[in-house]
Amino acid sequence: MTDTTHDADVIIIGAGVLGCAIALEMSRRGIRTINVDKASAAGAGSTINSCAIIRFTYSTHVGVAMSWEGGQYWKNWADYIGAEDEKGLIEFHDVGQLNVFADEAERLDRVQQLWDEMDIPYEQLDADELAERFPFMDFGWYGPPTRPDDPAFWKEAEQQVRGALWSPDAGYISDPQLSCHNLQRGAEAEGGEFRFNTEVTAILQEAGRAAGVELADGSSLRAPVVINVAGPHSSIINKMAGVYDEMNIKTNALRHEVHHVPSPEGVDFMNAGTVGADDDIGFYFRPEVGNNVLLGSVDLECDGREYVDPDDYDTTIDRDQWHAQVLRAQRRMPELGMPHEARGIVDLYDQSDDWLPIYDRTALDGFYVAIGTSGNQYKNAGSVGQAMADLIDAVEAGHDHDAEPVQVTGRYTGLTIDLGAYSRNRDINADSSMSVHG
Repeated sequence: MTDTTHDADVIIIGAGVLGCAIALEMSRRGIRTINVDKASAAGAGSTINSCAIIRFTYSTHVGVAMSWEGGQYWKNWADYIGAEDEKGLIEFHDVGQLNVFADEAERLDRVQQLWDEMDIPYEQLDADELAERFPFMDFGWYGPPTRPDDPAFWKEAEQQVRGALWSPDAGYISDPQLSCHNLQRGAEAEGGEFRFNTEVTAILQEAGRAAGVELADGSSLRAPVVINVAGPHSSIINKMAGVYDEMNIKTNALRHEVHHVPSPEGVDFMNAGTVGADDDIGFYFRPEVGNNVLLGSVDLECDGREYVDPDDYDTTIDRDQWHAQVLRAQRRMPELGMPHEARGIVDLYDQSDDWLPIYDRTALDGFYVAIGTSGNQYKNAGSVGQAMADLIDAVEAGHDHDAEPVQVTGRYTGLTIDLGAYSRNRDINADSSMSVHG
């Protein structure tokens, strides 16, 4: 692929966790990469505020395979990065994950079936085991989730949740931006280049294919392959390239907030806590520094969804949403307080129509996308790096990916990942939860 008349073999628009992982993978294959990002550093865009939860609870085979493969990169992080970082390497907190499924037997059974097929360890916990392991939690069945102004919100539980799955290999990363810096240093050690404070204003084209990018300062970078990994700005970049209208699955920037609340009285949540996903209450959680609990909504329809301009949106915590979300969490953690000060973060999801990502080529030869990753693809950074590199290698060698989707073999697990499931032209996936849970 190398051509010395070009500035690089591949230009990657974005230096978040996926853009950096793609750079590392491709650089290791001897491909000259340049990441360009309008932010000031790797991971300084939406990745910096990622909850960075590493989990495997998906309802599709490819979703579980991709996430289980991706999980192995975090477990083997130092070997994967393969380079020194003056800031140190991130730590994977393998605290496990509690997956409460309320009475949704079909989804619970589907996840178990997929985990059994792939030999993914788990335990099924009944109500008594839940009470013993998590004495500070109430496992009544309170759903479906509503808002506090709905009388149904305040009903008492008439029965317990059906049970839960415990995933011992799940966990979280406490510093998602540092993970990007680690990936950057790994890519640079292989010859990759990064340019920050660099905004793309146009996609260059020649002879019906991508030819590089034009930048805000009037300069340009030339390469025969361009990859859109621009996160919440992905739809803007696709419109620049003229491929937005041809894609069956579209993406939008969705405003999202997560909240930080002090741990229940007497509970050392930083050490005794876990990652949690709770469809009955409609939230997810994990330990947060300072013995706090991080609370996130699964973007319930009753809360509404706010699609925004990714360059102009309100970054202040919404008091009504804060109140609703903390009250929901109190159903599961009764001793959780309601601080006077609303604390948390506001950022954006790059949300596709069915909440599943798009890892694909486009109608413009040489222009590829790794987009629509909402808040749930951080965990898959390593496996996405390999998948995109395999895809681009195949297509640039003449393979018709649209007719015969590329099949990726996970380097750690040996699982097959069918990239056709992430096609830009797929039908909306009926198995999706249509939420951040994917």
